[in-house]
Amino acid sequence: MAWFKKLFWVGAGLAVGGVFVVFVADELKTSRLQSAFWRDLARDARFSVDAGPSDAIRFPRTGPHDERLGYRQLPDFIDRLQLHGYAVTRQARMSPRLIELQEHGLFAPYREKNQAGLSVRDCRNEALLHTRVPGRAYERFEDVPPLLVSALLFVEDRHLLDAQPVQRNPAIDPERFAKAVLEQALRTVSLGRTASGGSTLATQIEKYRHSPQGRTGSVGEKLRQMASASLRAYQDGEDTQARRRQIVVDYLDTVPLAARPGIGEVHGLGDGLWAWYGRDFREVNRLLADDAEGAAPTPEALERQAGAFKEALSLMIAQRRPSQHLLGDGEGLARLTDSYLRLMAEAGLITPTLRDAALPLPLHLQPELPPTPRPDFVQRKATTALRTHISTLLDVPRAYDLERLDLEAETSLDSQAQAVAARVLAGLRTPAAAKAAGLYGSHMLDPGADPGPLVYSFTLFERGAGANLLRVQADSIDQPFDVNQGARLDLGSTAKLRTLVSYLELVAELHASWSGLSTAELSALAPSPRDPLGTWARQYLLRAKDRRLAPMLEAAMERKYSANPGEAFFTGGGLHQFENFERSRNGSSMTVREGFKHSVNLVFIRLMRDLVRHRMFGGATDPERMLKDPADPRRRELLARFADREGSAFLVRFHRKYQNRSAAEAEALLLRGLRPSAPRLASVLFTIEPDASEARLDELLARQLGRGAASPRELKALRTTYAGLSLADRGYVARVHPLELWLVGFLRRHPGATLADVLDASAGERQEVYAWLFKTRHKSAQDRRLRELLELDAFAQIHRSWQRQGYPFASLTPSYASAIGASGDRPAALAELMGIIVNDGVRLPTQRVEALHFARDTPYETRLEPRNAKPERVLPTEVTATLRRALFEVVNDGTARRLKGALADASGRAIDIGGKTGTGDHRYERTGRGGRVISERKIDRSATFVFMIGERYFGTVMAYVHEPYAARYRFTSALPTQLLKSLGPQLLPVLQRSGCGGD
Repeated sequence: MAWFKKLFWVGAGLAVGGVFVVFVADELKTSRLQSAFWRDLARDARFSVDAGPSDAIRFPRTGPHDERLGYRQLPDFIDRLQLHGYAVTRQARMSPRLIELQEHGLFAPYREKNQAGLSVRDCRNEALLHTRVPGRAYERFEDVPPLLVSALLFVEDRHLLDAQPVQRNPAIDPERFAKAVLEQALRTVSLGRTASGGSTLATQIEKYRHSPQGRTGSVGEKLRQMASASLRAYQDGEDTQARRRQIVVDYLDTVPLAARPGIGEVHGLGDGLWAWYGRDFREVNRLLADDAEGAAPTPEALERQAGAFKEALSLMIAQRRPSQHLLGDGEGLARLTDSYLRLMAEAGLITPTLRDAALPLPLHLQPELPPTPRPDFVQRKATTALRTHISTLLDVPRAYDLERLDLEAETSLDSQAQAVAARVLAGLRTPAAAKAAGLYGSHMLDPGADPGPLVYSFTLFERGAGANLLRVQADSIDQPFDVNQGARLDLGSTAKLRTLVSYLELVAELHASWSGLSTAELSALAPSPRDPLGTWARQYLLRAKDRRLAPMLEAAMERKYSANPGEAFFTGGGLHQFENFERSRNGSSMTVREGFKHSVNLVFIRLMRDLVRHRMFGGATDPERMLKDPADPRRRELLARFADREGSAFLVRFHRKYQNRSAAEAEALLLRGLRPSAPRLASVLFTIEPDASEARLDELLARQLGRGAASPRELKALRTTYAGLSLADRGYVARVHPLELWLVGFLRRHPGATLADVLDASAGERQEVYAWLFKTRHKSAQDRRLRELLELDAFAQIHRSWQRQGYPFASLTPSYASAIGASGDRPAALAELMGIIVNDGVRLPTQRVEALHFARDTPYETRLEPRNAKPERVLPTEVTATLRRALFEVVNDGTARRLKGALADASGRAIDIGGKTGTGDHRYERTGRGGRVISERKIDRSATFVFMIGERYFGTVMAYVHEPYAARYRFTSALPTQLLKSLGPQLLPVLQRSGCGGD
């Protein structure tokens, strides 16, 4: 009985096992149950896109594809953009099932993109930049030559496109899977045994797209790939035939094929053929499609076809070990390719004729990069600037990474207007085009002058409802550099506009402080005699019947200044003289209005002096009393500040001289300019080497003087006398700046010390060196330095005012010459100032990028737009109204009068134009005794016109030339003014018919 029971249970077990085996075999063959399972699981894994930020979105945590397209970094991008005033306006909402699948570790199932990249569009929705990575791809399965499909399936996944069953799971190849499982099991027994993988094309795609580093690091990771591929396969139902055909396309378009210097990562067969073989993708497809036509090709055509097929086949094989095969000598890849050619012919997948034609052909991996056309930087200038702006917003510094993001940027640029401006500026290199634009003539290009070396730039903004919209940003530099935003240029008399703004702003400040006072209260005011503006404002308000700001500003414009260049001005720590451009103005005395209209330098030098003096003496601190009273405690505080500042400036210079030199080299350099004597050498030695022995002093004397000390007593006397002197006295004896001596010694004791280290360590020495200055018997020297500091503080106040209006640099040159351009400027910054004037004193944000749309048609889709950028009032309305009148006068009857009536609207009515001209001539001069100029070198010459056109447009136009050509040209701001006169009528019709309305 017992044996019968055993036999029964054995039989039952065998029967159950047999049924299970049959079930598994049937399921692997038909995919009946798993298709239903994955279909039901995927059915509700969906997403939608709605307004506002989403609370139902999960971003991927890893995967090369998700990192390259920016999906993983999207939370960081959103955070950064929000700091820049952007807000999420639309975002994807994932279904609960899709979130659940992701949280269980599966890759999100959706129609993934084979090509993605940065798209930049203009205000008309026209493409400015459209990068696609990979650059060469198949859009449909029908586009793939059947010969390539057969080759791919033979190499990687032979049953993928089998017609039956229609619900086949492309993530599992039963034969390969069973073999892989068996080999992995045997490998656990025999550790040295190799095991093949069971990956299908579907799971390989999941691996290189989404697995960490594109690798299968564990059995669990392999199962995740298979489950994710299965889920993706059944998204549209149980019939997977269409999905399986798409897998072929996806793989051919995106398979990784190593990376190549100068190109970067190579993905997809199309880019692979170009990068590794220099092949034209369309030509390869044409050659391989010819195989399907049936007609026997000529020997030459057969050879071309065989070469193309062999190279394509080699890349399908190389993907298994791409770096080894494609970055090596290629011999192993050639052998494997030949082997597959023979096997495919035996299997009947290619003809013996094609095999025999392909076998003798060598595989020549390209030793050099395929040629690429050089970009036209003039035509792409605005696009490059916008790309740089987006790069800054996202903190993605490399263009390589930025252009691989799945990102669409909508910008304010007008591509048609941009193209007109870029074409005109680029054409001005030829004499014919420059002549046609009217650029030859008085104060412009001399007859016969070569226009080729000149650079032109043009920036145009449109006034929008809540932002200044960039419409055109062009220059003629055929390099990535953007002269509008990237250069610090001497733009000459355009600085008079900034000075006039500061002047009128100061008048408005005085009006706000004093206009409400009674006559008695005004009479009691006692402005400093060194403050002409305060004195004038008090007198004006005492006399005025109408105390409103507008008439006071008009009166300020009528104040008169001398244009006489005969006066010398002490400013910026030295004595300077200035000249007018037109000498006929030298004997004049003219109003601020006239001086601005005709750009008279000396008027604005004196106006800047009054501004500075008001900032120095017009406050409540009464610096006048401090200058008169030697015992005023504020003197010592300011003198200590002077000592620190000037001492730091010397140390910066000395550190630059001695950094990266050894102790011996620094000593030799220090002594090189010294007229040697025993006292001087002793002073130097005991400063740089305080513990030096008398023997060391004797050796130095012998080396520098040709003889040592006469006796040990003399050595001891030198040590006693000069080692005990103060640092300042040792510098005086040595005729070397004491801080230079100290620095050489400090660097000897602290080799490699940075400038910050030097400045931190020298605070006491900087004060010690200037100890003489604190003595009251040096009051005149003190007063001179105190006035320098007060002037510095005044320029710092003026600088803060300029910065509020868009001035781009961290400091001003503390000299009256800043009124005529000594501090430099940028065309884009001047345009921003003009925007404030056009917008009635309100600083609006400059809007270049109107929206950033990430990951369109994916579960991570996110759109951000600028929000909550608050306009900032920086000037009173009355001030800007006065400025606009002055700017219109420059065109109607001033230095830009050639533009009067130059532009008209669609009805033919003249459009009002206003602006300010400026000419900058940057020279390097060497002077001798008495200030006589020994030689000079022209560094560059520039001419600028900052303008407004009606109430809608504003910007800048500039001409610029650098050495060694600068000395050949004498043009003035008449040149850019004429250029605008020529360019404006070509641009306005384009702008007026655009769909880019600013309001």
